[in-house]
Amino acid sequence: MPQVAFITGCAKGIGKAIALRLAADGFDVAINDIASQEEGLIQLRHEIESKGTSSVSPYRRCAIFLADVSKEDEVKGILDDAVRTLGPINVMVANAGIILVKPLLEISADEWDRVQEVMKIQVNLRGVFLSYKYAALQMIKQGNGGKIIGACSISGYRPVRTYPLRPSQTVRSLMIAHAPQTPAYSVSKWAVRGLTQVAALELAKHNITVNAYCPGIVKTEMWDTIDSTIAAQYGVPKNVPFQKAVEERTALKRAQTPEDVAGLVSFLAGKDSNQITGQSLIVDGGIVFS
Repeated sequence: MPQVAFITGCAKGIGKAIALRLAADGFDVAINDIASQEEGLIQLRHEIESKGTSSVSPYRRCAIFLADVSKEDEVKGILDDAVRTLGPINVMVANAGIILVKPLLEISADEWDRVQEVMKIQVNLRGVFLSYKYAALQMIKQGNGGKIIGACSISGYRPVRTYPLRPSQTVRSLMIAHAPQTPAYSVSKWAVRGLTQVAALELAKHNITVNAYCPGIVKTEMWDTIDSTIAAQYGVPKNVPFQKAVEERTALKRAQTPEDVAGLVSFLAGKDSNQITGQSLIVDGGIVFS
């Protein structure tokens, strides 16, 4: 019987790529996003189910579960429903996340509190916490261990700093390349990394591993938001900030794709990572921090 993977926030972007990759790896998949993204989930389910695995089992099973992962009752409910629909959960991927592009010096105290309490901490951290917690409770009840995987970021390791100006650069190009303007996002991702380490220690006795993946510059709607904000601020064409970030900050000099990140998640979800836990693994094309 195929194993079951549950992926949150997967109507598009990295989450969608993860769902497709795990389905290709042989998992039946439970897919989640908020209600406004239902159409994307329906399209994803069709794509997954259309990929036949054999004459005996011509369709990969896929079920949609709409919920806001920052709400405890909804997270518990969708995991219970997923078990009833698809069977025991073997892998949980807490992928859902959001971003706010605004520099530290322009955020008021009230706005910072609102961002952390309403947006970042409730989705990027609280959503991961609830996904970890209720997936773990299901796995403990099932008694067969499991793998829990969360969405972190390179921002969970170190904020990107501004580099000394090189002769070939202008101040304008330098700032475009190295001004992420996402302090609230970074704070939430540092917290995810810590949560992953703590959860790994607590759940090891149940044969549950807990790890996170840390993407870099990935061409998704989230990075489109960063790109648009910085482009407007510096008066440059759209996509210039993205390309500058790739060229100036990555060793490999090429943008990542959601599929690049999905490959790491595939490894963490598979048997070859059985002795890896408490880690937040970077997949960023070799970003230079300093």
